[in-house]
Amino acid sequence: MDTLSGVAELHQGTSAPSGDIAQVTSVSQLTDVKPTDWAYQALKSLVERYGCIVGYPDKTYRGNRALSRWEFAAGLNACLDKIQELIAAATADFVRKEDLETVKKLQEAFAAELSALRGRVDALEVRTATLEKQQFSTTTKLSGLTWFNATGATSGGKNVQFEAIPVNGRAPSAAPNGDIRLAGRDPVTGRPLVQTTDKAQITFSYLTWLTLNTSFTGRDSLVTQLAAGNGISPANQFASAGFFNSWGVPFTDQSAGPVNGSSQVVIHDLFYTFPLGEAVKVTVGPRVNWYRYFDFNRYTFFLTGASSFDSIGSTQSNAIDRGSGAVIEWDISPQLRFAAAYLGENTEFLPGGIPGLNTSSNPNFGLFGGSNTTTAELTFSPSPKFNLRLMYNYSRLQAVFGQVGGAVGEPIPYGYLDAGPEFAIANGFSGGLKSATANFFAVNFDWAITNGFGIFGRYGYSDIRLQPIDRAVSVQSFQVGLGFPDLLKQGALGVVTFLMPMDIRSGRRYFAAGGGDGGTMYELEASYYYPITDNLALVPAFYAIFNPNNFDSNPNVYVFNLRTQFSF
Repeated sequence: MDTLSGVAELHQGTSAPSGDIAQVTSVSQLTDVKPTDWAYQALKSLVERYGCIVGYPDKTYRGNRALSRWEFAAGLNACLDKIQELIAAATADFVRKEDLETVKKLQEAFAAELSALRGRVDALEVRTATLEKQQFSTTTKLSGLTWFNATGATSGGKNVQFEAIPVNGRAPSAAPNGDIRLAGRDPVTGRPLVQTTDKAQITFSYLTWLTLNTSFTGRDSLVTQLAAGNGISPANQFASAGFFNSWGVPFTDQSAGPVNGSSQVVIHDLFYTFPLGEAVKVTVGPRVNWYRYFDFNRYTFFLTGASSFDSIGSTQSNAIDRGSGAVIEWDISPQLRFAAAYLGENTEFLPGGIPGLNTSSNPNFGLFGGSNTTTAELTFSPSPKFNLRLMYNYSRLQAVFGQVGGAVGEPIPYGYLDAGPEFAIANGFSGGLKSATANFFAVNFDWAITNGFGIFGRYGYSDIRLQPIDRAVSVQSFQVGLGFPDLLKQGALGVVTFLMPMDIRSGRRYFAAGGGDGGTMYELEASYYYPITDNLALVPAFYAIFNPNNFDSNPNVYVFNLRTQFSF
């Protein structure tokens, strides 16, 4: 019956028939109805005379199926509507007197059910009209994320050394006039310039993302994500040039645009995804988010897991956070996934007007001539509890003011590289580099040993070649951690991680900032995602940074963060 499915779903305890139901014009169209069936004539009359009984898409009637009073009321209502149409069309002679008497008796017997049915239909019509009037779009859905961050960082009142050029003879703040610290060398000794500071104030900031997801076919997706924020996390006060928003900084405690601390609205993501067959998806766009496709880990996903810039992914990937290009994802089997991408730099937080930045849309560099990366990753999942990822990334890094590094410096991963102290002594602050190329290899795994306990880890190694001096720098990194799903509450996740964001294996002399005094920086982090409701969560986190900025002589820095996370 044409209204069975909807009515059955309105009544708890009544199962709706599976599949859609279609109107038939002749009883012979119903393959499971035979002339020898005891109700054949009655069904024939209802179908062919009144047109108020329908069948299923597979051309069956399923006459032996049990019928509830609600379902019968729905069928009766359909027949009443058809009879009223016949009477209104002045074709009452087609309605027999005995049929009307039968219908009258049925109306009386099912008066309550018919009244309730019509009331529910009226209510559904009102709700449908309201939804159609108030909906944002027939093809686009809006979702959002908002974070409030209260963050503090301290060195216990002890001076922390960081490498950067002084501003007006003083140690620069983390983001003077919205800018970032720059690296330079002493023109006499060739050594990196070192500043000190001993304090950072507690901050309270926000970050919000609004995502418009548009589908034209039901299988494709056009994603437009807008972002705004005003965070300059206090740990940045202690960071060397090129370390901005790295160690000790919660990922959500950041600004969204190129001017740090300014609440600009920017386009964070803009790309289009469509299928090629059942197993392959392709994504293209002028601003594709690399982290949507690579280096995932169940315990370090930034919404529910580890929370700092350094712990949510490998510190050495990727130079192109967002870029112009394409990604191909291939689900080879339930156990194997392959993804590959080419992206040219086009990132929302890079300042405009500086040669060498956002090169994919700059005709002086273009999609293939500036900073770009090529990535391939194979994921092996022998069971839902274990994932192993192997990744290779090739990068070309465009020099800016003769240096490579900073926000687009991975896989260095942090600091700035130049042509070395001899060049600086002879040429001042020009840097001397034109570009660099890098090969990066990484392995990443997560293993849910039990429902309430798991382990994870990452290791990365990079080899960077500096041009035109043809010298090499090599850096490695690692991360190991423990995950505690459903800790104290279902949906919660506690994470403890220990990591080494950068260990310079060779080429330290080419670091204009980031090399420190030969030390190696380490971090110990703990975070706890606690969902209050489906749309609200609290995430406290604590970080301890040892040998900050790769200075063995530096005191430890401690960071505290409380994140309130809203989703809709």
